[in-house]
Amino acid sequence: MSHSDRLQKLTVQLAERSYPIWIGKDLLGFADKFLSECISKISHAVVVADENVTQDLYPALSTSLSKLNIRVSFYTVPSGEKSKSIAEIEKLWEFMSAEHSDRGSVVIALGGGVVGDLAGFAAATFARGLKFVQIPTTLLSQVDSSVGGKTGVNLSQAKNMVGSFWQPSLVLIDLNSLASLPDREFSAGLAEVVKYGMILDATFFEWLENNIDAVLRKDPAALIHVIQRSCELKAQVVSADERETTGLRAVLNYGHTFGHALEALAGYGVLLHGEAVSIGMTMAARLAIHLGMIPSDILSRQSKLLERCRLPINGPSIAHDVLWQAMQKDKKVQHGKLTFILPTEIGKVRGVEGVTFQQVAEVLQGN
Repeated sequence: MSHSDRLQKLTVQLAERSYPIWIGKDLLGFADKFLSECISKISHAVVVADENVTQDLYPALSTSLSKLNIRVSFYTVPSGEKSKSIAEIEKLWEFMSAEHSDRGSVVIALGGGVVGDLAGFAAATFARGLKFVQIPTTLLSQVDSSVGGKTGVNLSQAKNMVGSFWQPSLVLIDLNSLASLPDREFSAGLAEVVKYGMILDATFFEWLENNIDAVLRKDPAALIHVIQRSCELKAQVVSADERETTGLRAVLNYGHTFGHALEALAGYGVLLHGEAVSIGMTMAARLAIHLGMIPSDILSRQSKLLERCRLPINGPSIAHDVLWQAMQKDKKVQHGKLTFILPTEIGKVRGVEGVTFQQVAEVLQGN
């Protein structure tokens, strides 16, 4: 393959469920080779694609899949968070049934996090489990949701509440897909990138402070570094705590307890996921200051970087008790207790239980 000099490969280490992540340019045209390396005996592919990416990206994938001499079924999903619903997953199951999907079928997600989560949940549940491939096309899905095996759909007031852990066999990240990504979507992806620096890697956070302009210009070397380092950090956490049983994986929820509640209350799609996470990280850092865990300069550095990424740090006006109630529906509530992931320094966070409504209300009031 002529692009091997620019190809990056990572492996998510999960014993017999380990899988590769390939990062590079022009990879869709070689999808048949990557698939053949990872999955034996494919007879049928169900491509689940975001309606917005089909024109740009599907032709290259389709040409590549035709080299495998397999049956290909193509299903489009309306863009946006509203598609992560029980109604949409039911439609997809019915389509897969009508297309005679079986244990020899592989489900391929071509799109952002919504499509990845929806297609992954279909793969996890149809015929009690089919092979699954992620081809993430947004920065957010490339650095976060495509890695780690979380799949699922939303309920009306609770994000990602119904789902399962289902690891892909392959993640294929083609940088070409970012060329047509709207600026707002690109910035939303950077929220998760900043998160990785905050929770796990102070050196990476500092690199972002120094190189964010190159990233925003979509400089290829800067982009590859951002995606590769984010995937490495996510893969480390997932390998150590695949199903969120030990608490290690919980660090990835930094900014998400506030963020998911804001996203649901604003109405899915009003705030992009990354925008909600950016506001959530700001609220979490303010809470950490309020609890005496960090000095205020950590919040300043985080806020400055988020704003340079063109992300919001202040949320919509929502009554404090309404936000608090929405946070109680977070799927990470255990035994009725909500755990906040809060920073102790740049590059480190920890879970804090026992935070009261009063403390959160004071932070939201700016005290």
